[in-house]
Amino acid sequence: MYAIVKTGGKQYKVAPGDKLNIEKLDAEVGAKVELEAICVVDGEKVEADPAKAAATKVTAIVLEQFKGEKQLVFKFKKRKNYKKLRGHRQQLTRVEIESVGSAKAEKKVAKKAAPKKAEKAEEPASVDAE
Repeated sequence: MYAIVKTGGKQYKVAPGDKLNIEKLDAEVGAKVELEAICVVDGEKVEADPAKAAATKVTAIVLEQFKGEKQLVFKFKKRKNYKKLRGHRQQLTRVEIESVGSAKAEKKVAKKAAPKKAEKAEEPASVDAE
């Protein structure tokens, strides 16, 4: 199961256990945060409607707050003696995806799958009795 989440004006494909760097979140290190899902893929089922996919919980743990690599911005106009060099370091947050989807949804899927297996086990026994 994976999801497409939207944060900081960008979209990321995430699955449980993934670590990624996103734009800075106002959260302490070790805190759990929820990210907004816009698409959820669960095996053969795809929920692409952002309104319905938003009901899916994508939780992440904040690992660290840090600054990214320096990005140089160089402005230049030829024959005008105009040159300007500036730099920028983006504030980032490293998060680890803890879960995609709620625990209740996973339990429902497991409960639905278990009775089907039990029914299949009973059917061959009744066929042998005939």
